[in-house]
Amino acid sequence: MSHSLESMRAKHAAVVYHPVKTPLERIRRAAAEMEQRHGWDATRWYATGSDDAGRSAAEQAVSGGPAAVIVAGGDGTVRAVAEVVHERGIPVALVPLGTGNLLARNLGVPLNDLEASVAAAFSGANRAVDVGVAELEDEAGVRSSHVFLVMAGIGLDAEMAERTSASAKRRLGWLAYVSPIARSIIANRLFHLEYRVDDGRVRSTRAHTIIVGNCGTLTGNMLLIPAAVVDDGLLDVVMMRPKGRLGWARIGTRLTVQGIARRSRLSRKMLRSAPALQALAYAQGKRFEARFDSPHGIELDGDGFGSVVRVRISVRGGALQVRDPAPAG
Repeated sequence: MSHSLESMRAKHAAVVYHPVKTPLERIRRAAAEMEQRHGWDATRWYATGSDDAGRSAAEQAVSGGPAAVIVAGGDGTVRAVAEVVHERGIPVALVPLGTGNLLARNLGVPLNDLEASVAAAFSGANRAVDVGVAELEDEAGVRSSHVFLVMAGIGLDAEMAERTSASAKRRLGWLAYVSPIARSIIANRLFHLEYRVDDGRVRSTRAHTIIVGNCGTLTGNMLLIPAAVVDDGLLDVVMMRPKGRLGWARIGTRLTVQGIARRSRLSRKMLRSAPALQALAYAQGKRFEARFDSPHGIELDGDGFGSVVRVRISVRGGALQVRDPAPAG
């Protein structure tokens, strides 16, 4: 009896939104139109806090049993919401409002069509995407576990997240990262690590930056990890280990060329035949484990999570349902 009553109850959407970045009235109008069109109950609204990227708001949202959660914010907000909803099977719709919006870019979600993004929550098809799980251990032996959807970065990527203020990102967008990148490249300090992919043998190497990616594309159409696919059940690892500034120049050129190469079959074929770049080492698997001689900062989807001496990163294939919006009209 209770099951039949539940099935008769009207659906509702929940919106988890960043209170500073979100054009709230515009989203309210779009949601109201969709409620009326599809016969859903009133949408419920949950603002993220200044000290919380969105986890608390997401927990409040899912407690009401929404049919879909609309996430209005950047990659950090999406990551925090996904941490809560992915194990409950509740789909999310992305309204990309952040600096990078890398998950939206990699999924082909329109970045400038807010109405289509909202409409997806009510009528879009579900797409199952992978969720990365990062188990972290700090110098004191304290362990924690967090999910990510785009990339986990150790080295340059983590330094960018830690040293770039929120206000700078709001004012300058990705230009705000130029100074941390420049400082890190000029210093060019390599660190030692021991690592293993899946059940392979433990290897020893030195690297400047390690990125474990679920997605491969950065802003500016730079393709960091060509083999990364958001729903293939695999993680892709890239280690940057340049020799001096010339090595960094080669890395920058290769990433730009990889981005351009996606535009035609001929250019993709030419790139495949190009010699491997020693400064970029790639690997692929379902699990990546690493131990560092000294603590290093780690970031997940653009947010810093402190310093670690050990990481274990794995993938939950197809664990998050994302609503796929069709362009308006």
